[in-house]
Amino acid sequence: MAKYAGPDDIAGVAGTAVPEGERFAVRRMARLLKVSASGYYAHVKRCAARVLTPRLQRRADLEVKITQAHKDSRGTYGSPRITAELRDQGEVVSAKTVAKVMAGIGLEGISPRTFKMRTTIANPAASFPPDLVERDFDQGRLNAVWLTDITYLTCGEGDMFLCAIRDGHSRTVLGYSVAEHIGAEMVTTAIEAAVAARGGECRGTVLHSDRGGEYTAHLTAQACFRHGLRRSMGATGICWDNSPAESFWSTFKHEHYYRHVYATKAELVAAVDNWVRFYNSTRRHSKLGMRSPSDYEKSLRAAA
Repeated sequence: MAKYAGPDDIAGVAGTAVPEGERFAVRRMARLLKVSASGYYAHVKRCAARVLTPRLQRRADLEVKITQAHKDSRGTYGSPRITAELRDQGEVVSAKTVAKVMAGIGLEGISPRTFKMRTTIANPAASFPPDLVERDFDQGRLNAVWLTDITYLTCGEGDMFLCAIRDGHSRTVLGYSVAEHIGAEMVTTAIEAAVAARGGECRGTVLHSDRGGEYTAHLTAQACFRHGLRRSMGATGICWDNSPAESFWSTFKHEHYYRHVYATKAELVAAVDNWVRFYNSTRRHSKLGMRSPSDYEKSLRAAA
């Protein structure tokens, strides 16, 4: 029969997989490590208290999934979009719970702030088309209204400009162009890309813009006439007449552009292309029921 192990003796049998506290006397280990025995027992008690209850396990699972969803959104999603993401994965969770978990682990989305950059330079000698939209940008169907605008970008090699055309209903970016100089050529390039994206089915579509000289130019008017696009322009200096375009630039710049530094123009162009693909195919849009533009258009085709 084995001898009883006293407080200063080794307990247990050699080779037996037992916890350290059972193999060796606590007082002897504490003395050798120059710590108190009471500290050891306090540590054991804290570990026992950390045993996950079903509620704590649920929170731990949510933390993992929320962290991954936030990462997949490139660090941009707040609680509403992450809630939609989790629900698509089969999770039954409220936006309030997601917001609470995000706050607990230090995650937050990006809230676009209002910004102003003057890229609209009107030609006083130009004739302006009427405003065919009157701020009714989403007319309930695809190809009713296309919205276009130009914004300023910069990189280590100099300034650049980005022109984009979006569908007013689905918010899909149909065409865009990046150029070193602002002008009608970049607008017509974006128009050609948008027309190709719609398979040429755009006759009667309204192309709404501001009154910048690149939109009143004869070259732009020719491109619109060639594809049957009806030109429309808001009033000068009234941002609300093209507010969806302003909102789109705010989203792009705060969720992506301002968070990176671009050394070359080629790098900047590639970044724009990458983000547009992400925006169309992945990014959830609050006005589309938390679906991406591509998924929303797929649902319209399926319903038809």
